[in-house]
Amino acid sequence: MPEPIPNKLVLASASPRRRELLEKAGAGFSIRPSDADETVLPGISAKELVQLLSARKAKATAALWESLPEELLILAADTVVEAPDGTILGKPADEADAKAMLRSLSGALHYVYSGFTLLWKGGVYTQSVASGVRFRSLTDADIDGYIASGEPMGKAGSYAIQGLAGAFVEALEGDFTNVVGLPMPALEEAILTLFGAKLSDFTAPESI
Repeated sequence: MPEPIPNKLVLASASPRRRELLEKAGAGFSIRPSDADETVLPGISAKELVQLLSARKAKATAALWESLPEELLILAADTVVEAPDGTILGKPADEADAKAMLRSLSGALHYVYSGFTLLWKGGVYTQSVASGVRFRSLTDADIDGYIASGEPMGKAGSYAIQGLAGAFVEALEGDFTNVVGLPMPALEEAILTLFGAKLSDFTAPESI
C-alpha cells in the first residue's frame, strides 16, 4: 500500500524572507522555528554545511511531535556565504564582525549557498544550491552607512541582496531567491519530483 503523500506544510524557520518567498509561491503553511545549533563547523565545505544544518533544523522541529503526522511536510533551510578567500560567513556577531565581512566581499566574486531539507514521515530529502554574487568596490562610507541601517544583522554574510545591499551588486550568477535564502526553483522541482505536487497545493495544518 503506498505511503500517504503529505499536504500540510510546516516551515522550520523564523526568516521573514523565506516566509515571503513561500507566500509568493501560493503555499499555505505554519511556522515552527527550529532551535537547532547553527554553529559553523570547521573542516566542512559550504555546500555540505548548509545541507547538514538544514537537516539538523528539520529534525529539531520534527522532534516537537512524538510521532510526526503523515500529512505533515517540514521544510528547513540554511544559508551561508563563502568569501573570496574561502572563509565561510554566517550571521555577524556584532557590527565589527559585519564590517569585516563586508570588507572581505568588496570588489570581488563570492558564492552564496542555501541548503534545504524536506522531512516527512516517509523520508527526508536534502539539497543545496550555489549562486555567485560580485560586489563593486565598497568605500568605508558605503559599509558604515549600510551597517547603520541595521540591515546586515541576522543575515548570512552581513547583507540582504533584496534590500539596500542590492546597490552593491555588480553581477549575479544563478538564482536570486537562493541568495535571499530559499532556492525556489530547486524547491519547486523537488516538491514535484517527490510528491507530484506544487507548493500551492500545500496548506497550513489546522492545529499543531
